[in-house]
Amino acid sequence: LRYLRKLSLFSLLLLNLEEYYFEQHTANHIINKDDRSERGSLKICSKSAIFEPDEICLPIIKIPLRDCISIEAPEDNETNNPFTGYVAEEDYLLTYFFFFVVRYLFFKYLGKTEYFFQLDVPGKVEDVVQTLLQLYRASHLEKLGDQVAMITAILQSRLARASFDKNRFQNVSETLHMECKAEMVTPLVINPGHVCITDANLYFQPLNGYPKPVVQIMLLNVRRIYKRRHGLMPLGLEVFCTENDACSDIYLKFYNTQDRDELYFYIATYLENHITEHTAESYMLQWQRGHISNYQYLLHLNNLADRSCNDLSQYPVFPWIVADYTSSELDLTKPETFRDLSKPIGAMNKERLERLLVRYREMPEPKFMYGSHYSSPGYVLFYLFRVAPEYMLCLQNGKFDHPDRMFNSIAETWKNCLDGATDFKELIPEFYENDPNFLINSLKLDLGKRQGGKMVEGVELPPWASGNDTQDYFTNLELQTVCLQCTHNSWGVLFHLVLFHSLTYEGGVDLNSIMNPNERVALLTQILEFGQTPKQLFTIPHPRKIIPKFKGLSRSSKSLTEQSERVSPGEESFEDLTEESITLAWNNITKLKLDDHQKIHKDYFYSIAFGRRQDSLMGHDDAVSKICWHNDRLYSASWDSTIKVWHCVPDEILSTKRHRFELLAELDHDVSVNTINLNAAHTMLVSGTKEGTISIWDVTTATVLHQLAYHSGTVYDAAFSPDSRHLLSTGADGCFKVIDVQTGMLISSMASEQPQRCFNWDGNNVLSGCQSGELVVWDLLAGKIIERIKGHTGAVTCMWMNEQCSSIITGGEDRRIMFWKVQY
Repeated sequence: LRYLRKLSLFSLLLLNLEEYYFEQHTANHIINKDDRSERGSLKICSKSAIFEPDEICLPIIKIPLRDCISIEAPEDNETNNPFTGYVAEEDYLLTYFFFFVVRYLFFKYLGKTEYFFQLDVPGKVEDVVQTLLQLYRASHLEKLGDQVAMITAILQSRLARASFDKNRFQNVSETLHMECKAEMVTPLVINPGHVCITDANLYFQPLNGYPKPVVQIMLLNVRRIYKRRHGLMPLGLEVFCTENDACSDIYLKFYNTQDRDELYFYIATYLENHITEHTAESYMLQWQRGHISNYQYLLHLNNLADRSCNDLSQYPVFPWIVADYTSSELDLTKPETFRDLSKPIGAMNKERLERLLVRYREMPEPKFMYGSHYSSPGYVLFYLFRVAPEYMLCLQNGKFDHPDRMFNSIAETWKNCLDGATDFKELIPEFYENDPNFLINSLKLDLGKRQGGKMVEGVELPPWASGNDTQDYFTNLELQTVCLQCTHNSWGVLFHLVLFHSLTYEGGVDLNSIMNPNERVALLTQILEFGQTPKQLFTIPHPRKIIPKFKGLSRSSKSLTEQSERVSPGEESFEDLTEESITLAWNNITKLKLDDHQKIHKDYFYSIAFGRRQDSLMGHDDAVSKICWHNDRLYSASWDSTIKVWHCVPDEILSTKRHRFELLAELDHDVSVNTINLNAAHTMLVSGTKEGTISIWDVTTATVLHQLAYHSGTVYDAAFSPDSRHLLSTGADGCFKVIDVQTGMLISSMASEQPQRCFNWDGNNVLSGCQSGELVVWDLLAGKIIERIKGHTGAVTCMWMNEQCSSIITGGEDRRIMFWKVQY
């Protein structure tokens, strides 16, 4: 504690886990009952009393209430009063003396230490003494559960007697929406107080006024909010004012789910008008398209899975990527350089896995594979103790771990994770960031000597990142990040056995149903200390990332910034120029200008060359809803629940045939088909029905690949992205849906205020025709409207775009065709 005192002033980390800091009072510590005293503040906590001297060179005194023999006030008569003759400093200040008697174990004998304090309390001194005596009685209860129950009752009583100070509002005109009791959560610390939300701000006022009287967050600055589990219970809420930062602005734990959900509702309602809520699927789409890196994507998924930097039992998890810690250089083109991400860390070593399986089969219910987790408070601080020693000291009762068990070498740690009987830990985000300080003993901590006499200093790096100066640490982290970003890595651990103890999983235990306070406390302690398994985000195989075009990876780790070689100007092809023109057109799609419009005629198909009808045939039993054409194939969709594929007979053999079209295949559906579209390669077809079902077909074999009800009403339009990786659809339910073509997984859903009847898209941006007749430009990844363009006087029912995406034709219920041009 003396060491921690030198690092900072009083900290909540001086408290025990799950201990509360209630109040503080100015006090004098009277030494040896003589005139010598130390001025400071006495802090009353739920399990201890802490005296912080004003003189920074003096140590903090912590008195555990459980170790106290008694807490007494001096008698009023002068004979027995040890402070007879002591004069209060101020006449108007009521002075009160009391003392603690503490029994300590000094080596092999018991002794007593007395602490005397003089309090300056402007209010009723009896309240202070009564609080101390209540907490003293609670700390001496035999069972831990009874102790927690009594302390909780004291805390709730204090919270009920107080309320948020409205004078702390930033503006007197603010409208109060709700106020409730809650706790602010930081690593290893909880701080009770009152939460208040107005039409402009979110406030938290700590009961003890520490570390500051009020925490204020302007709702205008909020970018993300997440509901959290805390101790496997749905009581947490975390607020971020940044888009990509791993650390939040505040983490709140509520005493009931209703309060949490009500506060979430107020913030979410405010955000609906300002920013778009992101889901795992929307982040997946951004990641697939290369708009966010692997690092950012994993951070977002960690957030969505309840991982938080404020909760060490649920700290963000990042995987080991590199498997080679012996080579002088890394060859990023060799698969063996990388860890097999299809397996959990506990399944990497076959021999160890076999031993674990034998134990698993012989284990009584409830069975589990691994006796330790891949992430826990101890593992997080194992990596971070060089930059956050105060947290390690808090977790381990004021001591560091044994020097040989510390994080001394990356290679040793990796080897132990592969071979150790109980070591299955993964990494943390810091390994893939640009700050190497967690690997360096920059605070010059005395961490002890290892066997052999070597002092514990910085972390030993692998040969491919070896060196003595700080820049080498940056090189190490840069290389780790490049390896994380390598496109052939895909972290998708699937295993059919129960990997960890049931208490680590969401829903594994209902703490509210456990009435025995001792059992409840024991379970909560195990949950918080063992680690918690992230919430499951995906239930089907994760789609792959779209790999950008590049000529090759450099084999040497010395040229990491030149991962891919761009095509030289002399190698540009016609396709490259077409892609450039398409990109240019979509970048200017908001500058769409009406070029011409015509009234629609009433007949259907005509020969373009001669202006006459060429052929007619009875192809369907009900209305034809849409047709597609490619080369000599015609695809027709109908309300008769079929799609028919026709072959167009060439002119040279037409004289021997009765009709120009011959039926090749029939794709059956259960209900009316409303729309169809082909992909760019003309190998797949998508169909949408009147009941919301979307089907993806392989047209070469006339077989269905995926078929699911993605919409709650008629599917108006559906189309593949230019690379055929994704499918976008829109329907009467007013939603855009993005589907991964490979897996059939719904990866994004975006609601609009009215149905979009038709659209074109480039994979990122969408030009749609509305029910109202407007043309609307959407940023699909950001989930927002970029531009609205006045168009038809009725619903826009169809849309065509040329290959260069520079000309658009729309048709509407107003029976008009409109011709549009992109202006550059």
